[in-house]
Amino acid sequence: MRVCSLFSGGKDSTYALHWAVLKGFNVACLLTLRPGRTDSWMFHYPNIEWTKYQAEALGIPQVIYYTSGVKDLELIDLRNALISIKGDFGIEGIVTGALLSDYQRMMINIVAKDVDLKVYSPLWRKNQVNYLRDLYRHGFRFILTSISTMGLNPKLLGKVLGINDIEELINSALKYGFNPALEGGEGETFVVDAPLFRYELVVEDGEVRRLGEYSWVYIIKSIKTKPKVQ
Repeated sequence: MRVCSLFSGGKDSTYALHWAVLKGFNVACLLTLRPGRTDSWMFHYPNIEWTKYQAEALGIPQVIYYTSGVKDLELIDLRNALISIKGDFGIEGIVTGALLSDYQRMMINIVAKDVDLKVYSPLWRKNQVNYLRDLYRHGFRFILTSISTMGLNPKLLGKVLGINDIEELINSALKYGFNPALEGGEGETFVVDAPLFRYELVVEDGEVRRLGEYSWVYIIKSIKTKPKVQ
């Protein structure tokens, strides 16, 4: 089946894409929705412009579709994007990285059904702690690009998370009561390496900005590529 993978550049959408390829789907393209505001209800915002480097590392065509970021209008934008991609790429379904958000999953399903596309959400309701550990074990490497909750260490921003960092994140989630996989908007990630990447991405330069008492963002300023170590 030819599918489109909804792609934000974060760990969840990258893992969902990985799942689709392993299951034998023909991933015709990546669809990245770029919101015009930081508080989008549906779509990832921090560093979305750098996803083109990930798409190139994956060797999969990327379609970037601009959306207002306004709650109800986002769904219209998603519908229009899917109609366009269905016509251009002949897709029959879409793959999403939805993990816990009922709103996100329900809205995507409604829009997809309206344009006659099947939806695959392989991460839905997975155990978040096991999932985080599996990500590392399967070769996914990512940096933390935003924090929006008490208990997450700002020193992790911009750092490629190792297994000790992941365990720290899990322990903090259990202590402070946020979602370990950050599905509640507590944080955002950017993948720099994955099994399907033909080469690694290295963030050469970035800037940490504090937005509020428990709100921080890491702005990527430059990226270079690096051959994988065999």
